[in-house]
Amino acid sequence: MSPADFIDLHSAALLGDLRQLVGTSTVNPPGENYTAITANLTVKLGALGLNARRYTIPTALLKKFLPAAQHGFPRYNVLGKLPVRGAKKTLHFNAHYDVVPVSGRWKHGSPFSGTVDRGWIYGRGTADMKGSIASLLMALRALQATRTTPKMNIEVSFTADEETDSALGTGWLVEHAPIKPDYAVVMEGGEGPAVCCGHNGVVWLEVTVYGKAAHGSTPERGINALEKMAALVLGLEAHKQELARRKFKTPEGKIMVPTINVGGVFGCGEGAKINTVPATATFTIDRRVLAIENHLTAEKQLRAALAAAAKKIPGCRITVAKISENFSCYTAPTHPFFAAMAATVAKVRRAPAVFNVSTGFNDMHFFAAHRKIPTLGYGPGGIDHHGVDERASVKELVASAKIYAELMTGFGG
Repeated sequence: MSPADFIDLHSAALLGDLRQLVGTSTVNPPGENYTAITANLTVKLGALGLNARRYTIPTALLKKFLPAAQHGFPRYNVLGKLPVRGAKKTLHFNAHYDVVPVSGRWKHGSPFSGTVDRGWIYGRGTADMKGSIASLLMALRALQATRTTPKMNIEVSFTADEETDSALGTGWLVEHAPIKPDYAVVMEGGEGPAVCCGHNGVVWLEVTVYGKAAHGSTPERGINALEKMAALVLGLEAHKQELARRKFKTPEGKIMVPTINVGGVFGCGEGAKINTVPATATFTIDRRVLAIENHLTAEKQLRAALAAAAKKIPGCRITVAKISENFSCYTAPTHPFFAAMAATVAKVRRAPAVFNVSTGFNDMHFFAAHRKIPTLGYGPGGIDHHGVDERASVKELVASAKIYAELMTGFGG
């Protein structure tokens, strides 16, 4: 029996693993139930023949990188190794196990139900990205059950905090864990016929606009921070138009441009009341950085655009603070590793593969930029990532398991 045949016959076990993973809520922030899910994943990897270990992030780093309210939530990264006799190179698979918070009314009640309905499995993390974890576990199980030996040593990492900034997750792993990858697959970013060879980055800023408080009956005595903020946001239109002229053509022929999203979070400061002129107003900026852009330059230009816009508004005083940053990456898909993955996807899906660049960021850049190894992204994906009724296709979960198994047994570096 081939690994692909085994996967077809045992799709129920794949869904069982995913249902169990989804049922353990790992919402970040704050980072709940990391202890339980990483203990479970360590055991699962061990049962599949890997040398598995869970690494605890030191308390000092928790205090350095996390808000005080999260210091009581431990962080862990799981690493499994499957050595292959005679193999000189190593293939690394990576996925994060944390998920974003939930809201709204879900079709099947609990956001953590893992209910299967008409070919889809529902629950927070099914698409992003516990589905990838379940598919990889099934691929490894298929190799074990059919006594099929990979052509390379295999490393597997399940990491924390990708939904925030990955500093204590994959960022920590590539710097401190005993990994020696020659190639890496981050199991998201590409799906269906698309293999990901890069992704956008992001710079998150918070802008505070200062005014002067006054009684609502005499607004002329104050400086309305909200009005200044509104004018400032409009003043950014020129920079948006400038960014729209920058274009990047991906290998699949898609044209990408840098984007700015204003006001994902916005509000007023202390002392706010309906009959008070607002003394402060804040808003956030999400600047998506193209895979071919320089992050430092992108941030400098955005800060300059804010300063220039504020200067044109009488009485507008602002401060700008960086919230977070995730770096972009791009590798032209010319290495044989990319060709091998494209051929694998085409073989399993019986359709040609293409190379895409993801608009969202993920952890590929840690391997591509820090480790400087050929890195691609591929997973089962899904629908409504981060939204209500997030779900993954059972068909795609099975296909991804087959693709992972085929890559491990078909590519030898």
